[in-house]
Amino acid sequence: MYTEHLNIVIIWGICMAKVNTQRIKPQEQRPDLKIAPKVKTKPYSDIDLNNWKDYSHIKTDTWWEFAQRDNTHGHSNEYHGNYIPQIAQQLYERFTKKGDIVLDLFLGSGTSAIEAINMKRRCIGVELKPEQTEIVRSKFSEKELVTDVNLICADSAAKSTKEKIQARLDVMRSEKAQFLILHPPYDDIIKFSDRKEDLSNCGSTEKFYELFKQAAQNGYDMLEKGRFAALIIGDKYSNGEIVPLGADCAAKMREVGFKMKAVIVKNMEGNERAKGKTANLWRYRALNGGFYIFKHEYIYVFQKV
Repeated sequence: MYTEHLNIVIIWGICMAKVNTQRIKPQEQRPDLKIAPKVKTKPYSDIDLNNWKDYSHIKTDTWWEFAQRDNTHGHSNEYHGNYIPQIAQQLYERFTKKGDIVLDLFLGSGTSAIEAINMKRRCIGVELKPEQTEIVRSKFSEKELVTDVNLICADSAAKSTKEKIQARLDVMRSEKAQFLILHPPYDDIIKFSDRKEDLSNCGSTEKFYELFKQAAQNGYDMLEKGRFAALIIGDKYSNGEIVPLGADCAAKMREVGFKMKAVIVKNMEGNERAKGKTANLWRYRALNGGFYIFKHEYIYVFQKV
């Protein structure tokens, strides 16, 4: 009797399990349950291409216009000739991932490093002048100078500088940098020092090109394959004619091995202090000299292939 009763209970349990199983719809048939699509990114960016419409703030055309420079979150305009932070913001989000290392071979006032901290990237910056290096150093905490920002006082065009960069990369546990920024002096338009290594004090435009190419070669060697570089530069007038510094330096970048990806024109509004204060004088000079006043500079984008 006990055995028969046990068998009945077991059979009843099996039947109820089958009934319940039939009542449960497969997960894929539940209209309220959706499987999230896999995040689609490029190896050099955190942008989720499945949600590309969420990135309307990222520029994809070749005309960049900014009404004024961003002077918040550690940025300022006390150093003549620094580039505006919005350029770094655009380039970092487009061509880097969080934790990547940005290498800037002409650090200046530290825009590249400041924005790296703001956007959770890291930075190695090379600056020629010791006093300017110390000014930039004062903008970061002791912790940031250990973990996220490495400053090197050196000549960006010297071969020995590569060894110093590599030593910092080793400390940051990376074989190469993941993004390169080159914002050199625009030849002799603004003289930043009396040092013979200073690209703004070369003595001739030909010498400027020679030293710039050496710096570009250092950057190429220190950059990870497949990653991107940006050259920020403008042209100049000399002896009654335009000198195409932008195109000529871009050609030097190609000579060392870079593949050109884009030529972006950026307006100078809100970032050109001297000409803004003497607009009428420059207008007279333009009318008298048969030239036009620069209102733009270039951002050339390259890739190491």
